[in-house]
Amino acid sequence: MTPTNFAHIIIINNKPGWSSVTVWNVKPEIKPVEPDPDNAGGGTQMKKTIVFITTLFVICLPFFVSCKKEKTQEVHDNELVIWAYDSFISEWGPGPDVSKVFEEKTGIKIRWGSGGDAGFLLSRLLLEGENSGADIILGLDQNLAGRALDSGLLEAYRPKGAELIFPELIIDADFRLTPMDYSYFAIVYDSERLPVVPVCLEDLTNLSYRQSLILMDPRTSSPGLGFFGWIKDVYGANWQDYWRRLKPSILTIAEGWSSAYGLFTRGEAPMVLSYTTSPGYHLEYEQTEHIKAAIFTDGHPLQIEAAGLLKAGKNKENGKAFLDFMLSPDFQSIIPLTNWMYPVIDIPLPHSFSVNPKSEKPLKPGPVTEAELNEWAVFMSN
Repeated sequence: MTPTNFAHIIIINNKPGWSSVTVWNVKPEIKPVEPDPDNAGGGTQMKKTIVFITTLFVICLPFFVSCKKEKTQEVHDNELVIWAYDSFISEWGPGPDVSKVFEEKTGIKIRWGSGGDAGFLLSRLLLEGENSGADIILGLDQNLAGRALDSGLLEAYRPKGAELIFPELIIDADFRLTPMDYSYFAIVYDSERLPVVPVCLEDLTNLSYRQSLILMDPRTSSPGLGFFGWIKDVYGANWQDYWRRLKPSILTIAEGWSSAYGLFTRGEAPMVLSYTTSPGYHLEYEQTEHIKAAIFTDGHPLQIEAAGLLKAGKNKENGKAFLDFMLSPDFQSIIPLTNWMYPVIDIPLPHSFSVNPKSEKPLKPGPVTEAELNEWAVFMSN
């Protein structure tokens, strides 16, 4: 499946005595990955409504966008089918360069499939199972890893070069998931629009930040899920109370990172959930340092993105060749200036990464359960 030109927005209206579901198809005006500088600034006042993407969306959308998808897949010696999140395979992301270099090295052509953020991809994979038609799923992080590993759909394969991976990034000792890149979640802000910078999660609940923060849905977005885990790590059993206090500060909750960051660069809000590596993008392509990442005293959650070989894949040897390539300098050197994450092996970083702040307190939050996500959805929609 390739991305469509339209985004699907589902808004649930729950009021006493009635409920309704509204589905809109809207052509997006924002670009994935770190947004195009032409999209920065300006923008119109957003509707003061928090948009929530429902579990129904996650379950049903694959049928809308792939109802004609062939469920069988032929073996092609020179082909590989990879599912990845949308920003990875956009023309601004790593996908085009990865495809080009991989084909030059191996003669194997990559067919990309997407449709949303990593959480959406995993839901689709679990729904379609062995009939997905994919050979590799790419971009799942450690917060999604448990569900992926428990599914039994991934095959163990230790790629060549695995010994070069920084040891603290290993997600699975059997290498059913192999680390691809990593960074740290952070609140990114526009220093020209935010006079007082928050220094901890609690600061975000201050009334002076009313409708100043853009977040992502933890049910469909890996950064959104990571933020939820961050809150749980800091507040423990009181996470629900924190979300309630944070709610007035939230302008909107987007389906995924790409749409959320695009809203931020258009000036809809002065703060957005992103990464400590985001400021480097703006220095590299906009020659500006006014976009910054706030370093919190609470610490910052590590995100490790990974790729896995699917047991049911029809091009398994090609998939193994890709995972070998993924750990090579040829692949890893593409990541910093296209995916704006750190490589998982020791290679030189671009100069623009020098402005990316570092936390002295890296965190590895525990998992967020499905029951907790359902509870969050209920009280956030009220």
